[in-house]
Amino acid sequence: MATMVQAIRMALHYGEKHLGVKDIFGEDVGPPLGGVFTATQGLETTWNSPLDERGIIGAAMGIAYAGDRCVAEIQFCDYIYNTIDLLKLAGNACWSSHGDWSVPLTVMTPVGSGIRGSIYHSHSFDATMTHIPGWKIVMPSNPLDAYGLMISCIEDPNPCMYLKPKALLRVRGEEGIPGEPPLTKEGQKQLSQMIDAPLGDRSQWKAKWPEGLTNYAIPLGKGKIVREGTQLTVVSYGRTLPVCKKAADDLAQSHGIDVEVIDLRTLWPYDWELIKESILKTRKVIYVNEDTEVTNFGEHLIRRTVEELFYELEARPKLLAGAFTPGIGLADPLEMASVPQLNHVKDAMIEVSQETA
Repeated sequence: MATMVQAIRMALHYGEKHLGVKDIFGEDVGPPLGGVFTATQGLETTWNSPLDERGIIGAAMGIAYAGDRCVAEIQFCDYIYNTIDLLKLAGNACWSSHGDWSVPLTVMTPVGSGIRGSIYHSHSFDATMTHIPGWKIVMPSNPLDAYGLMISCIEDPNPCMYLKPKALLRVRGEEGIPGEPPLTKEGQKQLSQMIDAPLGDRSQWKAKWPEGLTNYAIPLGKGKIVREGTQLTVVSYGRTLPVCKKAADDLAQSHGIDVEVIDLRTLWPYDWELIKESILKTRKVIYVNEDTEVTNFGEHLIRRTVEELFYELEARPKLLAGAFTPGIGLADPLEMASVPQLNHVKDAMIEVSQETA
């Protein structure tokens, strides 16, 4: 039962051993820290860049234009905004060259709330990123998907944005990653001893990677039904996905509301056919994420829902998203009020499920 950050680390190891990744870099990505969330500990191709986000993205583009695969990290997505023009150029390359130029780079960055990061370490980036054509965009909600989506991003011939929900990075999964030790307490301890760097002096430490890691890839653009239901569809991803799952389970017991929960997993391309099929069954839908509600990606999904499925709906589509504020406050009540929490999701589910056409 690896944590999400361990899963990412194992996928990166597989990438550098089997998929041609030659550079994994960014601020504090290399030794001794191995990333601020430890996602790059023990890897062989890591190196520390200057504290320069534009330099990181520019270097990644240069490596990719030269034909080599790389993974670059922006330490927090709050600091990726000054690279937007470069992200746009990387997204343009394949299209503007009529397919002659590939850009096989992956950018990963932690996103969202949940660690009391306050105004400079709590932003979301999914809505902004979906405004930049030419990129594949993923956000996992569990360790197994984190592994499989990273493999797919590394293998893709063009740029991928890997958004890491920082609130879930220490959460253990319920499904095993192919090749990891047994899903037991002893297996957890064994994995930690193998790939988690010790505290203190790490100069002589080397990771001992599980030998059975595989090319387990989740196809980009394929969502997943994590809870089947008949009365309401809820579509989410990242941090808010397990919140939606718990809310649905709780309401099934307390209110008899049968909610279908979809994990989008990939924001672009996204699995519209899966969403559509579910809405045709339940006739009601809520889109949930924690980015600010104005020009939210969920608004695009609502627009498409209305355009294509208007006469199939029995209630107004609803968006539950973050407050349109400049940032998230440090105090617990401010953070809890700024982005969807369990009580907000439950209230929205009850509201939409009880609405009639």
